[in-house]
Amino acid sequence: MGEIDLGTVNWARAQFTLTAMYHWLFVPITLGLSFLLAFFESIYVRTGKEEWKRLTKFWMTLFGINFAIGIATGIILEFQFGTNWSNYSWMVGDIFGAPLAIEGIFAFFLEATFFAVMFFGWERTTKRFHLFSTWMVAIGSNLSALWILVANGWMQYPVGMAFNPDTARFEMQNIWEVILSPVAVAKFTHTTSSSFIVGSVFVISISSYYLLRGKHVDMAKKSIVVATVFGLFSSIFTAFTGDESAYGNAAHQPMKLAAYEGLYEGSRGADIVAFGILTSGKKVDDGRDPFAFEISIPKGLSLLATREADGFVPGIKDLVYGNQAEGIMSVAEKMEKGKTAIADLAAYKAAGKAGDAPGKAAALERFKINQDYLGFGYFDRPEEAVPPVATTYYSFHYMVYVGTFIILLLALFLRSALQDRLADNRWLLRLGVGSFFLVYLASEFGWVVAEVGRQPWAIQNMLPVKMASTNIGAGNVQTTFVMFFVLFAILLIAEIKIMLKQIKIGPEGA
Repeated sequence: MGEIDLGTVNWARAQFTLTAMYHWLFVPITLGLSFLLAFFESIYVRTGKEEWKRLTKFWMTLFGINFAIGIATGIILEFQFGTNWSNYSWMVGDIFGAPLAIEGIFAFFLEATFFAVMFFGWERTTKRFHLFSTWMVAIGSNLSALWILVANGWMQYPVGMAFNPDTARFEMQNIWEVILSPVAVAKFTHTTSSSFIVGSVFVISISSYYLLRGKHVDMAKKSIVVATVFGLFSSIFTAFTGDESAYGNAAHQPMKLAAYEGLYEGSRGADIVAFGILTSGKKVDDGRDPFAFEISIPKGLSLLATREADGFVPGIKDLVYGNQAEGIMSVAEKMEKGKTAIADLAAYKAAGKAGDAPGKAAALERFKINQDYLGFGYFDRPEEAVPPVATTYYSFHYMVYVGTFIILLLALFLRSALQDRLADNRWLLRLGVGSFFLVYLASEFGWVVAEVGRQPWAIQNMLPVKMASTNIGAGNVQTTFVMFFVLFAILLIAEIKIMLKQIKIGPEGA
């Protein structure tokens, strides 16, 4: 692959981070709001009351604004795999490209087709067919998320594939293993259910604003009731899927689990840190306490990770330097095996070019012994296997705190709505307005945990990020980074202005 320019790698990382996090500003709203639109319109069709139609059309307008920009930024993301990550695309395109192709051919066309009917067919189709179209948009949007998250889940836990030494590519062997991977299933359920919370709180925050201003009171109350019920069920389910995700991380990505729990020394009956402040500048082997301050729950982490109170949970130090008692191989040993695999692969190719069939066969057999450690062969030192602990830890704990807060908040909203006291609970309405920004940030931080927590890997244990980038000059990536930053800033300002204008107009002008 040639000499690696870390400047190019880091700028490519920055550009992908910028695009991904900007894209995710719009996706969770559309995933959650799409189902709320279907609920609102179902009530309209069932009751025949025009206020539900006006309500649906209002929220549909806000949905459409986010939907359009979300599609545009998603396309930019996919193109970056070819422009900035061509080595990655070459090595895993056979597997990674399949779910994305299915998403484009099936799910995207489904939602795009019915989107037109949903938006422009109010007076051109029957009520029931229009309702069907709205449901199809909701289902199609979330099917799009399914295939994208299957692809991402495979990056976190590569299954259903084999390495082809002749092409140096990972190739699909069983697509059902990829689709039904426990990590892919956990990512889909957790990501979509958390997005339902974002969509619900989006509706609640705007409706709370209307009630505080004494505007569109009936519409706001109706919206809050439906969004609160949907959001409360979603938040409880999200907590369950989050627990399953952590359990999956313990089995398949133990380093990520150790990072977001701040666990350096593994143990049996490991405590879980409910609240803690990390020791600044902590290194893997410096002997310092990982926390400057902590409040822990005894044996909580062992229960989370192993479902046993006295189960062993490896820490960062165990995973880097090994733990013979628990059967954990050190990164240094994996590096040695990986470098051997790289040498055997080079010998295999050289023998093939020379027409040495016996030598080629012997090199292949040697390669197969260590091929599972191929990615480790590109490490320069064992500590490279450790992700940014502070970023992962604080992002994860913020997400957990906000998730707990939202369950309580939605329960209060539901109680107040059932008692018909929403307009009187101004403190609760103010919390409702502000909670959207808390939830929005928690949704972004969820992706920080998922992606930063698996560093330094592009494909877990198979392909380091530094080997996945395109061999181009860093200046080229810097230029496009600045271009995207300016473009995204302009789009974001425009989108916020359009949204605020539509919110100010309200449902009567929808």
